[in-house]
Amino acid sequence: MVAITLPDGSIRQFDGAVTGAGIAESISKSLAKKALAVKVDGDVRDLFGEIDQDASVEIITRDHEDALDLIRHDTAHLMAQAVQELFPGTQVTIGPNIEDGFFYDFARDEPFSTDDLAAIEKRMAEIVDQDRPTRMEIWARQDAITHFNALGETYKAEIIADLPSDEDVKIYFHGDWHDLCRGPHLPSTKHIGKAFKLMKVAGAYWRGDHRNAMLHRIYGTAWRTDKELKAYLQRLEEAEKRDHRRLGREMDLFHMQSEAQGSVFWHPKGYILWRELEAYMRRRLDDDGYVEVKTPQLLDSKFWEKSGHWGKFRENMFVVPDEIPSTDDEGPVLTGEGNLLALKPMNCPAHIQVFNQGIKSYRDLPVRIAEFGCVHRNEAHGALHGLLRVRQMTQDDGHIFCREDQVVDETRRFLALFSRVYSDMGMTEIAYKLATRPDMRAGDDAVWDRAEKALADALTSSGLEFDIAEGEGAFYGPKLEFHLTDAIGRTWQAGTFQLDYVMPERLDASYVDEAGAKQRPVMLHRAVLGTFERFTGLLIEHYAGRLPLWLAPVQVVVATITSEADAYAEETVAAMRAAGLRAELDIRNEKINYKVREHSHAKVPVIAVVGAREAEEQKVSLRRLGQKEQNVVLRDQAIDALAEEALAPDLRPQG
Repeated sequence: MVAITLPDGSIRQFDGAVTGAGIAESISKSLAKKALAVKVDGDVRDLFGEIDQDASVEIITRDHEDALDLIRHDTAHLMAQAVQELFPGTQVTIGPNIEDGFFYDFARDEPFSTDDLAAIEKRMAEIVDQDRPTRMEIWARQDAITHFNALGETYKAEIIADLPSDEDVKIYFHGDWHDLCRGPHLPSTKHIGKAFKLMKVAGAYWRGDHRNAMLHRIYGTAWRTDKELKAYLQRLEEAEKRDHRRLGREMDLFHMQSEAQGSVFWHPKGYILWRELEAYMRRRLDDDGYVEVKTPQLLDSKFWEKSGHWGKFRENMFVVPDEIPSTDDEGPVLTGEGNLLALKPMNCPAHIQVFNQGIKSYRDLPVRIAEFGCVHRNEAHGALHGLLRVRQMTQDDGHIFCREDQVVDETRRFLALFSRVYSDMGMTEIAYKLATRPDMRAGDDAVWDRAEKALADALTSSGLEFDIAEGEGAFYGPKLEFHLTDAIGRTWQAGTFQLDYVMPERLDASYVDEAGAKQRPVMLHRAVLGTFERFTGLLIEHYAGRLPLWLAPVQVVVATITSEADAYAEETVAAMRAAGLRAELDIRNEKINYKVREHSHAKVPVIAVVGAREAEEQKVSLRRLGQKEQNVVLRDQAIDALAEEALAPDLRPQG
């Protein structure tokens, strides 16, 4: 007998081995028709696979949380079938799921065109209508290699040859078409549906190695329903409008160029935004008891070796030799213990050097050190993406050195600061995660137990719900992750908070306790915004360039209708600047509608239009970005209201 426990706790007995399809049929015919796969003791399997021992079982239908991955996996196979039927001789290689979709890499002489994508989509829909059934066979390794080589599928044969010796060679069939795959898959092609779209083509090296052959990759997306697909495509369209790289050009904030890969050229307007963020964060940190420091860019490799970063992150560090001029003709000579210097990829070892200056008592703790620290990381060229992924970045970095009994309070204090800052930035939807010990880690389990419990206690006592990110902590300690949802529903990870018992030991940080004994502080690594570059990109996209008045590089443009108002416009700009507003003057000999369009395109929040009448009556006609209405008010009244609105959130009157 096989006992199957269902999600509602009920148990069904079967005389022998039973399939997921059989279990669904025993519950109801309607469920059997809807069933896509089965979850056995948490493991997703094919419906036709046998269950031969007692187990907890869920039937996966289209609305189940695991259904989307299955649909996308099958859609990748569906695309591969269509490609090989339309383009005979094309080899399939690998085709995994990715965020929001899938891709497949193909080997053929000619690249795919966008016209090809339309033809492939059409053929995919036809295969769905054919309802090709799915089945799985396990083949002997050499038989599989011989088979695929005979078909001319040399890449597939290579993949099979490289499989671990103890792994089954599973061959999935969809009708007659078949491929090596770990599975699981849907019962037939009709269950995929037609809520899919092929998005773009790209090149990709075999196994990601530039020394190998170039393959042709097709990206696609797939969803449960047409409604979900349509919503996704609309999000993409909106995301394109919000792309910070395009808006950065339109707003004249920054640019990037190949001669400085991964580094940002900030323009005057962009640097105003930067300075406003920095000034705001500095005030928040001052209020929260931090002392600000500035540490060197170059540090001897011995610091990175002691801290553990050299072994872990060496490939992501920019390393230079420590050279001194030679007195002979042999050229520069290496000096220094390690003979190598590294541009710092993070600030933590440097902050320990600051903490280590002078003897610290237990009464001195906590010590909160902050730095707007410029760091460098040797990111791969292909990973760079505007402001969101750069090589040179500035963190609103900080490290808290505290006693173990202070960890919970200091974590709660940071959580309050984090919430306050993001509320001021207009981002209030935050998901919290506690990332726990990874397989490769420093420190013993007892230390990790205390560290993870401290962070969990801080979250709970702060009234925050959180998920566990198993095994995703840093090598030296657990961390908190903060996932923000922006205006169009995208999720971003921002800020960081990491608890570290290890680095103070490695870099000999200490304080003196009540008994006069030397103790190690606990080190809390934290950043609120994360990096100014990435956060600025996030901010631009969240607001679609329409920044709050206090952050806008140009807050008001005073634009004239006629040259008769030029003098009044100049007086108005001067008065606005005296009130602290970032105001600009536009007295060009252009039509007012042209001026309004131009400044609206540059995302200026307020345009103050003035003509002869406004000059005579000492008024301005205010036009807000995105609004057609004009509001004619007295100039002094407008300046007072705008100056108050332009104050940073922490400077506004409370209550």
